[in-house]
Amino acid sequence: MSLLVVGLSHRSAPVSVLERASLAAEAQTKLLQDTLAAEPATEAAVLATCNRIELYADVDKFHAGVAELSTLLAQHSGVGLDELTPYLYVHYEDRAVHHLFSVACGLDSMVVGEGQILGQIKDALALGQELHTAGRLLNDLFQQALRVGKRAHSETGIDRAGQSLVTFGLEQLADGADVPEWASGKRALVIGAGSMSSLAAATLARAGVEEIVVANRTRARADRLVEILGQAGVPAARAVEMAGVTDELTRADVVVSCTGATGLVLTAEAVAGALGVDFDSAAQAPSAPVAAAPDELEQHAAWVENGSATAAAQDRAVRRVPVRLPVDGPARLHLLDLAMPRDIDGAAHRVAGVRLVDIESLAEASADAPMAADVDQVRTIVADAVAAFGAAQRAAHITPTVVALRTMAADVVTGEIARLDGRLPDLDEKQRAEITQTVRRVVDKLLHAPTVRVKQLASEPGGAGYADALRELFDLDPQTVAAVSRADLNDPNRGRS
Repeated sequence: MSLLVVGLSHRSAPVSVLERASLAAEAQTKLLQDTLAAEPATEAAVLATCNRIELYADVDKFHAGVAELSTLLAQHSGVGLDELTPYLYVHYEDRAVHHLFSVACGLDSMVVGEGQILGQIKDALALGQELHTAGRLLNDLFQQALRVGKRAHSETGIDRAGQSLVTFGLEQLADGADVPEWASGKRALVIGAGSMSSLAAATLARAGVEEIVVANRTRARADRLVEILGQAGVPAARAVEMAGVTDELTRADVVVSCTGATGLVLTAEAVAGALGVDFDSAAQAPSAPVAAAPDELEQHAAWVENGSATAAAQDRAVRRVPVRLPVDGPARLHLLDLAMPRDIDGAAHRVAGVRLVDIESLAEASADAPMAADVDQVRTIVADAVAAFGAAQRAAHITPTVVALRTMAADVVTGEIARLDGRLPDLDEKQRAEITQTVRRVVDKLLHAPTVRVKQLASEPGGAGYADALRELFDLDPQTVAAVSRADLNDPNRGRS
């Protein structure tokens, strides 16, 4: 069996395709179940983030696996296979391992070095374990990816290689000014109460905004975030219902939105109304030039449970316009849209006095950001970890065969001691124990060198055939080897970190 990953991300697909291909939690579950039911796959895990959808599987046939996984991604994302295929990438065996380890370290992220992807990988593994779709290979792979990612963050300065998406977004809104100085005295409206919105609220509080208002579909979660802000020393924080967003918009200076909505949370008309501007006339103003977003950044928030493409999401993709500057005069309202699909209508940038920053404009703004020297160190960590993982997997492949061989040898010893008892019934317990121990030592010494050596050989590239050779030479029962593998896989302590 071999590891295969088929997926798409901000590096391979435009934002509009990623928006439409988003997977809700139920869709992820069904995708895993259907993947496991497919003939080429025996294990499966799905990593779905704001701008990444990847399906991992242990397959026995490469071409059939690629075809099946691509078809399943298309079926469950709602994007036709013909349309989706040009944006898909495929990684196989060691390249698939290298890809996931790079993702875990933040090397494949929009904001290089972001650590929140580790939580998303952990969630992907937990879902696979819950649904029993992650077996030996994927459990080992994802557990090791988490360890490699943590090591990269603890041993290097990769966190400094790219800024927090929230911080970077606020810097773009501040347009070169010092963020604390720019934020001082401003009123902020945070829409959403998930991980990204919580991070935004905390960042705004540290920047020194005068007030933070949190709006969320579930009021209890908004109240909880306000409580946390209060415990962190932010006295001017309060929660409102989503219905109160329109009123709060008229008082806000800064709006940060990151929800799981599949439709727009803020329309251009609502933004214009909050500022007392006629959107129809504002829409006639010239728009900022649109540039294709490069693949340098990745949003690091947890993936919200969005459904497949809807009319509203598709409409958003059509209307999206990444924007930098207000149409007329200084900005009166600063909008930061960190959601995927978008929460804020891209046309809002045409409203006089509005500055809008979204995922695509963040990507454009950071296209020329220099890579930190720490990235090279992380790449070395990844390369070493990939080599070690490959060696460990190859060695693990032969372990059941070695165990079966030693089991067979132990059975031979037991049988011969039983025969000895029949021939020499007058042996006392001390003599019998000494003879038994001597025979076992002889067998262990005879097996030690070849079993150690075969494990070493099997861990090297191309060493997979040594297990087959060992089984053939010693005429080992394949069922015994399979039983050892199943016992190891079902060990409740296996894979715990």
